[in-house]
Amino acid sequence: MMLDGQASVEAQCAEEDPGPGVFRAELEDPLQRPKAHQQPTPQARRWCSGWRGCAVLGALGLLAGASVGSWLLVLYLWPAALQPTPGTLQDGEMTLSCSEASSEEVQLPSLPRTVSFRIKPETFLLEVQVMPQLDWLLACHEGWSSALGVQICQSLGHLSLTHHKGVNLSDIKLSSSQEFAQLSSGPGGLPKEVWQPRDSCTSGRIVSLKCSALLFAECGARPLASRIVGGQAVAPGRWPWQASVVLGFRHTCGGSVLGPHWVVTAAHCMHSFRLARLSSWRVHAGLVSHSAIRPHQGAMVERIIPHPLYNAQNHDYDVALLRLRTPLNFSDTVGAVCLPAKDQEFPRGLRCWVSGWGHTDPGHTAHSSDTLQDTVVPLLSSQHCNSSCMYSGALTPRMLCAGYLDGRADACQGDSGGPLVCADGDIWRLVGVVSWGHGCAEPNHPGIYAKVAEFLDWIHSTAQVH
Repeated sequence: MMLDGQASVEAQCAEEDPGPGVFRAELEDPLQRPKAHQQPTPQARRWCSGWRGCAVLGALGLLAGASVGSWLLVLYLWPAALQPTPGTLQDGEMTLSCSEASSEEVQLPSLPRTVSFRIKPETFLLEVQVMPQLDWLLACHEGWSSALGVQICQSLGHLSLTHHKGVNLSDIKLSSSQEFAQLSSGPGGLPKEVWQPRDSCTSGRIVSLKCSALLFAECGARPLASRIVGGQAVAPGRWPWQASVVLGFRHTCGGSVLGPHWVVTAAHCMHSFRLARLSSWRVHAGLVSHSAIRPHQGAMVERIIPHPLYNAQNHDYDVALLRLRTPLNFSDTVGAVCLPAKDQEFPRGLRCWVSGWGHTDPGHTAHSSDTLQDTVVPLLSSQHCNSSCMYSGALTPRMLCAGYLDGRADACQGDSGGPLVCADGDIWRLVGVVSWGHGCAEPNHPGIYAKVAEFLDWIHSTAQVH
């Protein structure tokens, strides 16, 4: 992680280069963004001797200048034209000019949800909040199905449904003022997500629901909650889903725990070492300092599953899942992060957290940090980051952008695959996976992350298949 004073606040827009940048992973041969170098112009010499000689020389100079200018124009614009088309802009977004690229992002208010769900960790009873009513209502078992349970678990950010049943109201103690919510049926008897408040349940039963991580702990929770360039040291349990993906005895990339058997990381981390033996990979969770690692500790990786559409050229679809041979033991310092809810929006300007063991000084990249670091970064719009002053269209719809335009803090090599998490009420959701960027903490070049919301279907289907 990188921080204040690491780079000049003013960036020259002339140094635009739309190609993919430095991988955040600490690789043996990290890919460097190609830079345009300008050759120094030699001092002009007096070649004309007389009026006609100067006129001829002037004409030749104009012709040469036009040719060089055309060549530079093609060199400058062509790469941007070859970049993937940026994602669809949200309604109301305005085109940003270079002069506007230095303006501060504003946070847009998010629309309230009409129906929200939660699961009581003590009893596993499903509760429903139907707006505009603020009370939480127990869910009646009428109209219930396992498919609806899977949908609700995934909407809450869990990998899958593990258990569900109807509980008799006579078997539990409820207050006399307890109210309920019943799922109504649409035309033709097809169930729709229309929940209506009720004074009682016709069947006399309510829904008990367990999702993947709920067998151990609520996802996105930080029981012990009390830097990356510009970051700070992290106390144990602050980010219980933070994982270190280790090859042999060397930290290679970060990762995020999704469940006892599952960790998500960046596909380029696995691609760069694709010839390594599977038995050489291990995952460490609940770790703060790498100096505490002992040989043969950590969970062995049983299967590496990069996204099938991963593109090593432009870092598109830069996510991979690691299936662990033995489950992680969840505790106060080891837990799962929640995935984004389906169709959940995270507004630009929202302050989120990135964490990892990567380089803490952009000028000295020989060693990673021994201690886990974290820092706050605001979300930026893809339209903003795709402007000509920043990444010139290099971001695809599977990427998001977060950081500061003055380069005060950023992820760096060694942080790849780690989490970018945003608070959603009392829980934390995995919004991004550290992917790439132009250098570390450079002005007008914030960090680029794989957008987790774009991979929810793939993550859920992959976890269910394996």
